[in-house]
Amino acid sequence: EVPLVESGGGLVQAGGSLKLSCAASGFTFDGYAVGWFRQAPGKEREVVSCIPSSEGTTYYAESVKGRFTMSSDDAKNTVHLQMNSLKNEDTAVYYCAVDYMCAALALGAYRGQGTQVTVSS
Repeated sequence: EVPLVESGGGLVQAGGSLKLSCAASGFTFDGYAVGWFRQAPGKEREVVSCIPSSEGTTYYAESVKGRFTMSSDDAKNTVHLQMNSLKNEDTAVYYCAVDYMCAALALGAYRGQGTQVTVSS
């Protein structure tokens, strides 16, 4: 694990919203791809969003497009994941992660401790 601290997870009803935050401690996101992946029991790890290390558009998984928005606050060395219209299938542990490219993010080599998101019916 790297010094990434996630916050903002919790229990929410379907259709509700949550905002996750990830703060880097002791380093900056400059030069890294940074994003979020999630892991649910019995399911494959899925990268839900990623800001690439170089210029380019933010990546969103098809399963979250139009509902999740990732943003960065460079001054605070923090990224956020705004999650709206949450569904039961969004229930998972969400990890903030960095790597040299978004494609490697799901390997989880450099990730925070994770935060649980539970969406109830």
